[in-house]
Amino acid sequence: MHTPNSPSGRNHTTGSATPSPWVGIRKLMAVGVGVKRWLLLGGVGIAIFSLGIAYLLVRGFSFRPAPILPIAAEAAIAIAIGAAAMGLAFYGLYRILAPVVFARTSFDTMVHNISTRRARGRGPKIVAIGGGTGQSVLLRGLKEHTDNLSAIITVADDGGSSGRLRKEFGLLPPGDFRNCLVALSDAEKTVTDLFQYRFQQGQGLEGHSFGNLFIAAMTEVTGSFEAALYESSRVLAVRGQILPSTLSDLRLSARLKDGSTIQGESTITTHGGQIEQLFIDPTEAAAYPAAVQAILSADLVVIGPGSLYTSILPNLLVSGIQEAVRNTQATKVYVCNVATQVGETEGYAVADHLEALQRNTFRSIADFVVANSDPKALGRRFLGKPVVHDGRPLGYARLAQTDLVDPWHPVRHDSTKLAQAVLDVYHGRLKATSSPPAKGGTPVAADTPR
Repeated sequence: MHTPNSPSGRNHTTGSATPSPWVGIRKLMAVGVGVKRWLLLGGVGIAIFSLGIAYLLVRGFSFRPAPILPIAAEAAIAIAIGAAAMGLAFYGLYRILAPVVFARTSFDTMVHNISTRRARGRGPKIVAIGGGTGQSVLLRGLKEHTDNLSAIITVADDGGSSGRLRKEFGLLPPGDFRNCLVALSDAEKTVTDLFQYRFQQGQGLEGHSFGNLFIAAMTEVTGSFEAALYESSRVLAVRGQILPSTLSDLRLSARLKDGSTIQGESTITTHGGQIEQLFIDPTEAAAYPAAVQAILSADLVVIGPGSLYTSILPNLLVSGIQEAVRNTQATKVYVCNVATQVGETEGYAVADHLEALQRNTFRSIADFVVANSDPKALGRRFLGKPVVHDGRPLGYARLAQTDLVDPWHPVRHDSTKLAQAVLDVYHGRLKATSSPPAKGGTPVAADTPR
């Protein structure tokens, strides 16, 4: 009878094969990882270095009379070339292996990280625009495919721990930044858990998360919120960059369809009523330059998922961000939520989400809309209703539908499914359907603002 780790290589507890170290070694030697070329260079360097030493010993100590200086010079050249090749090979292997070897992970995880690192480095430049839980779900999936990620995050949050720190210290709300830092992190789980830890008691501490307090403290130490984000990214070994849409102290207001106006991001979601138009104050908030540059140089811009009016649109109402999205050559994908949000999008179908996005920005805001293909009842545990495509045309945007739901949390996307769907749309692997203009009329000009 075999034990679970028997020599047969099969784990009898789970019924699956126990991973062999040779499997990991074969992955490291795969094409494109970069390990083989440095090992080959190191081997060549050792050979040349050894030949130089041998040449010096054999010729220098031979019984034939010969000038020692020319022999030493010839040997020194070979030794120097060999030593340089070995040093370059060591440096190349260090760059590939060090970031994952020194992380305290299992051998299998280490091999996986090394074997995919080069592919991620060559992945497309992707910009994700949004905030809240939806954006962190997207980033968690995308980081497995590319390291060239930029997350542009709203700074309009005025509730909870972020709102308290915003009022008390005058800094940008850190909550969404914290979530995205953790989503893109390669740090140990203990560190990421620490950043997400929320104090349950303590006068002044209750309700705050450690990560929010860390960013607030780092802002004081470094002197700026941008520097605090940079240093926090280093601590968490973040893949990509986290950027605010603006450094302005942004405030939200919304006009409802009944003509009334609501002030404040946290009030919008709790007031109720149908939102007609969203506004930011100051209206001329300057876009963060690095965020604009990321959008203009991107291969793919992903808008959403997340709260339509309080996480996504506040970024796009910053004029510099909106103009960058208008002018970029990147493919633009809007990810529709899988469930409606109470207080914001009750009763919305896919077309309603896109129309609200266009109404507050411009018609060509999205080339593609990615939506869930199989809406299911949410049950009593969850608020909201599944978002469906009711057949209404989406104008210029093409619709791509596939299964996107997290089976354990059906009001959210599954990060792996969502990242794969977005990349499949970008690479043309996921079929997208065009929608004709409504009632057969002539479409509005693509960049006509509304």
